[in-house]
Amino acid sequence: MDILTKEQRSEVMSMIRAQDTGPELVVRRAAHALGLRFRLHRRDLAGSPDLVFPRRRKALFVHGCYWHRHEGCRFAYTPKSNVDFWMTKFARNVERDNEAMARLRVAGWDPMVIWECETRQPERVVERLSAIIEAA
Repeated sequence: MDILTKEQRSEVMSMIRAQDTGPELVVRRAAHALGLRFRLHRRDLAGSPDLVFPRRRKALFVHGCYWHRHEGCRFAYTPKSNVDFWMTKFARNVERDNEAMARLRVAGWDPMVIWECETRQPERVVERLSAIIEAA
């Protein structure tokens, strides 16, 4: 049972952004500061990665810990209301993520994930992005 009305829930959910989120902007700023060239939200690639590094064949997703179920993260909690709905939704999200990663690998791309909680420490984001440069 949801504690909000259908209209209230709709309004709350409509405010959740899919692109240009705070964590994504942190990663983009770090990539830019490192001099990395990238493209945004390539819809022709599986899962529409948030950042794509074409010359390096890297596809980067900036996943929210809550929505994409970052294992062991305190931000990946399950709401106490309407539990069955949320568990099903989260399972579909994870399944869709795994399918996108597999399809990218088959197409010759190296998919990577930076989690929302990692963006709270920008130096960690820089370290992860530096690894992209070194691995290429």
